[in-house]
Amino acid sequence: MDTFCETALCKDPGRIRQDEIEVSIVIPCLNEARTVGRCVRKAVDALAALGIQGEVIVADNGSTDNSPILAKEQGAKVVHVAQRGYGNALQGGIAAARGQFIIMADSDESYNFAEIEPFIDRLRAGDELVMGNRFQGGIRSGAMPWHHRYIGNPVLTGILNLFFRTPIGDAHCGFRAFRKDSVLRLGLTSPGMEFASEMVVKAALQKQRMSEVPVVLYPDGRDRPPHLRSFRDGWRHLRFLLLMCPLWLFFIPSLLITAIGMLLMIWLTPGPRQFRNFVLDLHSLLFGSLLVILGYQTTWLWLFAKIHAWIEELLPPDKLSQQLFDYITLERGLVTGTVVLLAGLGLNSWLCYSWWDYNFGPLEVQVTMRKALWGSALMILGVQTIYGSFFLSLLRMTKDCKAQRPGITVVS
Repeated sequence: MDTFCETALCKDPGRIRQDEIEVSIVIPCLNEARTVGRCVRKAVDALAALGIQGEVIVADNGSTDNSPILAKEQGAKVVHVAQRGYGNALQGGIAAARGQFIIMADSDESYNFAEIEPFIDRLRAGDELVMGNRFQGGIRSGAMPWHHRYIGNPVLTGILNLFFRTPIGDAHCGFRAFRKDSVLRLGLTSPGMEFASEMVVKAALQKQRMSEVPVVLYPDGRDRPPHLRSFRDGWRHLRFLLLMCPLWLFFIPSLLITAIGMLLMIWLTPGPRQFRNFVLDLHSLLFGSLLVILGYQTTWLWLFAKIHAWIEELLPPDKLSQQLFDYITLERGLVTGTVVLLAGLGLNSWLCYSWWDYNFGPLEVQVTMRKALWGSALMILGVQTIYGSFFLSLLRMTKDCKAQRPGITVVS
């Protein structure tokens, strides 16, 4: 049976109402018998010292040692989460929390629970997500591997801030606080370490109020390697950031690729070009046409990803998605694609006529190949536009079907 922490801060655990619990401290745990008891005790003492009605929850993720027993002995409420993973453990702890504010931190003694007051102050002031910043508070010797400190964390945090325009300086700090109602609105689902990034990304997309407070990172008290795997979990974080940002994954690369290809084609259409000590000619023109085709394909992928994420509510709705969805109809796509396709066919038909004029003999490559590359590229772009419009209409049908449920009303 779950109970609140039996300490001075909870005079009668069985009679405390949910609205009397201001702070829940959630601690994920997997085989942390060496440290979890001390973490719980520090958290309980911190709440008592601040005079805050609260609870300490240990979200046990299948420990095979006596971690749950030690946590209970120190006054924690233990929640057993069967699905393995850092994110799953935290989601289980958050679901069980009764506090208006939730503070989360690891169970390996790498953070000092006595430092919770600035987090609570920021939440009381109206912030919805408060991040700890280890680079501002200090990283003790041996607390963080050099490749995390100087490469992994700065790079991933920089990418997150670039993609989602967040003000966070340490996006992967495990010591953070948030309002329970705010975090539930995020719809967090990541099972693993990328849960940390998902929280920040979705809070930014929903324009929640975020801030940071300095925290100190201490060497953990484990006698074994950490659960974190640098390259595996680093990739999972990066993959999540890319998938949540179609703009940087698809659209910006497609613009660059298409622009470079189009400039090459236009520049080389009149004839060969001298560039310093070498000449750019038909091979470069062919390369430019391939870049244009690739860039245009990637633009359609961005459009599909943007609309799909909007329909399935993977990303919050935005004005651009709605405008694109309303404007790019099947009929407009068919007309545009057909015009582009016919332009390409026209150029290639002219080439066939020229070939017939030469009695199907050799053609002047320097002249005809340039037109052939333009004609072929236009034909491919036209076909892509036609079929892309059909696929977009399929997404439109999906949205309409979802909007029309649950059923039909019959009037007799």
